[in-house]
Amino acid sequence: MQRLFNDLQLGSIELFCLAAEAGSFTAAALVAGVTPAAVSRSVSRMEEHLGVRLFARTTRSVKLTDSGRCYYEECRQALAQLAEAQREVMGQQQQPSGTLRISIPTTYAHHRILPLLPAFRARFPDVKVESHISNRNIDFVGEGYDMAIRVRAIADSGLIARQLEDAALVMIASPEYLKQAGVPQTLDELTRHECIQYELPSNGRRIAWLFNDNGTPVEILAQGNLICSDDVLGGVTLAKHGAGLFQTYRFIVENELADGSLVEVLKPYSGRSRPFTLLYPQSRHVPLRLRAFIDFLVEQLPR
Repeated sequence: MQRLFNDLQLGSIELFCLAAEAGSFTAAALVAGVTPAAVSRSVSRMEEHLGVRLFARTTRSVKLTDSGRCYYEECRQALAQLAEAQREVMGQQQQPSGTLRISIPTTYAHHRILPLLPAFRARFPDVKVESHISNRNIDFVGEGYDMAIRVRAIADSGLIARQLEDAALVMIASPEYLKQAGVPQTLDELTRHECIQYELPSNGRRIAWLFNDNGTPVEILAQGNLICSDDVLGGVTLAKHGAGLFQTYRFIVENELADGSLVEVLKPYSGRSRPFTLLYPQSRHVPLRLRAFIDFLVEQLPR
């Protein structure tokens, strides 16, 4: 096999990845134990060798160019494969290890994933889990995430999507609200009720309510004067305090439905759901810690 890299080039790739992840030559230098000037020279040599600009530089920070972002993704995967191969040869790969960075929407984090993490850590004590709890779409490459869970799969050919759970939807209201406004019996009666809205933060679009009318799927854009954005739990809180009707995931309000602080309405029109999907970058090499976490979730979560 012809030699493609010398030791200096391999070291430069590591420094380049550190700088890309930190967004700073100085921060990368601190991690690597070298000077910021050494990192800058190393990156400059790489740019000269490749014939492209990898970073757009300012006086305060560095940011990957489009070419740099593509190169970083490939380099990051290659270095991960080398590290995994080294651990396997050294006999350390019997147990998953390292840091796992995951992004989870608020509802699914609090009611599904976070309660499971102690059991995962007990099974795999060498894995450190960093949870980013937010409803925004993350940048896998730029932000260094291993996995994300989303309600809607992102149209990205570079990601592998695997459905975790088809979560049932339920219409809810407080007993106080229903006593005052009446209990709706048909979908047409929604026009006479206060319907709490949920708005997608990414595009400002209001989410339609999903129903099943004698086997026919129905979507209704109900109207209301109370709007929540970004966090579905806001709509649940409003409903619990008598603000109006709201549609949410059944797993979020199971306890409230059981103790009577919330009431299910329009039961004959129920039966719809939305899927939660697991996403991770497509690669020939999937770290063992990620494989272990995916298998754990599939084992623990309801199908």
